Amino acid sequence: MPSIRSLLARCGPLKAAYHGTRALGIRTLLTVSPELLAGVRYRIAWGRWPDFENPITFDEKLLWLNFYWRHPLKTECADKFTLRGYVEQQGLGHLLPRLYGVYESVEAIDFDALPMPCVLKCSHGCKCNVFIHSENALDVNSIRRNLTRWMATDYSTLLGELHYAGMNPRIICEEFLDDGSKHKLPIDYKLFCFQGKTFCTMTATERDPNGIARLAFYDLPWNSQLPYCRPDLAPDVEIPVPEAYGEMVECAERLARPFPFTRVDFYSVKGRAKLGEMTFTPGACVSADYMTTVAQRELGTLLELPRPLGENGNWGVLASDSRGVAGSAGVRSLL
Repeated sequence: MPSIRSLLARCGPLKAAYHGTRALGIRTLLTVSPELLAGVRYRIAWGRWPDFENPITFDEKLLWLNFYWRHPLKTECADKFTLRGYVEQQGLGHLLPRLYGVYESVEAIDFDALPMPCVLKCSHGCKCNVFIHSENALDVNSIRRNLTRWMATDYSTLLGELHYAGMNPRIICEEFLDDGSKHKLPIDYKLFCFQGKTFCTMTATERDPNGIARLAFYDLPWNSQLPYCRPDLAPDVEIPVPEAYGEMVECAERLARPFPFTRVDFYSVKGRAKLGEMTFTPGACVSADYMTTVAQRELGTLLELPRPLGENGNWGVLASDSRGVAGSAGVRSLL
């Protein structure tokens, strides 16, 4: 019997109807409560409701940080344009890819003048990138349609990732990074940092521009793989330690210092580290599509939750237990 995913891939109208219905359901839940939406997503993924009063797993703690630790620096660093200013302030401007242009609208882009190759990115969300390898691969009408749709999207309303709210939508044009590998896109090295210290790296190979990839987790010394990723997503070969790995770890820890958790993404180009992005809600805080229960348990143990911090930057306990961790009585009543 064919899977739902294969049926959707073969039938365009069915796929559009499915995604439209799904988006309506998400918006409805988000309108009622972001915590309710998170609870339903977590329940579907992991088979139980999240415990925001006593979060234990990695995803539970990421959701807690999403709702109850609203530090404005998360928004600054998740925005791919304003991140550049933060990186410069840390004295790490050499990590940044060359910036060719910044656009407030799709209409402002002169496609005839774009340097080749290059990457167009919407700065205010995720999975909204266009990789342009040559003029022959330039489908302007398709690129304009995608960019227009992405620019009109408030990514905080898609899956309740609250730090995306209030970002100014922009399109940035950066140099295309070629790491010399056989793949169309460079290998992505995603460093998981807890309390400003790198614990492990997830590699992403055989990537498509805004979708799936082959994934593997390596320990900090890069001695062995960790059992954190679904086996069916593993690459066919071992991924060697990148030439710029030492620089990646050092710079990731400088950038991650203010945060309980962040994932800092790099590429290794000609022996030097190049920064991709900083991510605070990997998988929109629900990562069952690629992460194992072992990873959830062990990474959850590493993540130490701070005191709650409101959207206005004020410290305060939202609904506390003896540890000062926000309770979930209100969320439980909704769930």
